[in-house]
Amino acid sequence: MANSTPETAPAASPTAVPATTYVRKGFGLKAEVQDTLAADYTGHLVDLLRARDYALTVGDTTIRLAREFGFCYGVERAVDYAYQTRLKFPEKRIFLAGEIIHNPHVNDKLREMGVVFLAASGKGFDYSPVGAQDVVILPAFGVTIQDFQTLRDLGCVIVDTTCGSVLNVWKRVEVYARDGYTSLIHGKYYHEETRATASQVEKYAKGHYLVVRDMAEAELVMDYIEARAGRTPPRPVLSREAFLDRFAVAASDGFDPDVHLDRIGVANQTTMLARESLAIGAAVGEAMARAYGESHKAEHFRTFDTICSATQDRQDAVLELLREPIDLMVVVGGYNSSNTISLAALCAEQVPTYHIADPDEIDVALNAVRYRRIARHHAEDTMQPWLGVTGPLRVGITAGASTPNNKIGQAVARVFAIRGIDPADVT
Repeated sequence: MANSTPETAPAASPTAVPATTYVRKGFGLKAEVQDTLAADYTGHLVDLLRARDYALTVGDTTIRLAREFGFCYGVERAVDYAYQTRLKFPEKRIFLAGEIIHNPHVNDKLREMGVVFLAASGKGFDYSPVGAQDVVILPAFGVTIQDFQTLRDLGCVIVDTTCGSVLNVWKRVEVYARDGYTSLIHGKYYHEETRATASQVEKYAKGHYLVVRDMAEAELVMDYIEARAGRTPPRPVLSREAFLDRFAVAASDGFDPDVHLDRIGVANQTTMLARESLAIGAAVGEAMARAYGESHKAEHFRTFDTICSATQDRQDAVLELLREPIDLMVVVGGYNSSNTISLAALCAEQVPTYHIADPDEIDVALNAVRYRRIARHHAEDTMQPWLGVTGPLRVGITAGASTPNNKIGQAVARVFAIRGIDPADVT
């Protein structure tokens, strides 16, 4: 069994906490929870797909699975530690700050285990139900430094499952703030990870951040920078008041575009579309150079690729799969899962794509699917009939980093069933 002594809080945490109340390496109970995790989250059809070079063909129906899919290391670790926490503290009240990951099936399992989900409050969570005798699990996305301080003050046991890739972004943003750079974060301002990342600038009195959702919002920032330098951008430029209004909920307190866009460091929510994050970083740097010259850019602009490797690998695997003839893609993952949404957006550029939160969204009897339409704003739709029941069909499958294998396998089984194939006969 691994050493179960809790480690000291890492440098990325806002302040050190006693080792007896801060746990980041689990409790040495991995072996004890392994069978339960396997029973909950493994999938026979996924194992079969792997064994058959990620392809299963029965008659004229072919299912192709992207070579990188589903649970990443950070997600596996977070779920593992949550299960270990329940085993370690069978009698204690255990709370979770939000969702452990963005997958409804996994979160429902934790609720069944008696884990209480804390509600959102402002930029963090409501910790009023928590006492010193309780345990609080921090999700893979992390929490803000204010949330961390609140929990430290409460004196409860903190089980920190924050993903290592997220911690790397935090460190980058903290350095930006320390050195006087505004963090320009490609992400969703309301996402737990982005809120936690943005809060890192508040370790420094003069730290600031601005969150942009996509290239269109980044262009508003670039145009403002160039206009301030006396250049005329190709698009209408927002006034200072309009800029502040547009980014009111996506900027740090006291943010002033006339002051805080002089020195910029680009970072990102780790689960965004990788190519767009890289493009935004490059474009903002070019705008700085156009506005003030290359020497100014060298002194006033920084950018680093902080997309996590698992996100990149899953996006690359989808692009590789789509080089083949595929009739449609099924993407399995929570509707609030950013990395799943990015995968679905990539697929939708080339083939009809159906993003489903759970295999239950596929109704075999009705040959229907309920899915999330690929759009900036969440909207669900239903298609019936969904699949042709005769003739050749090639279906691609992938899943977000928070989707367990059993859910991927269930989606594969339902596709086969609609095509008149008993999944039990697929060997």
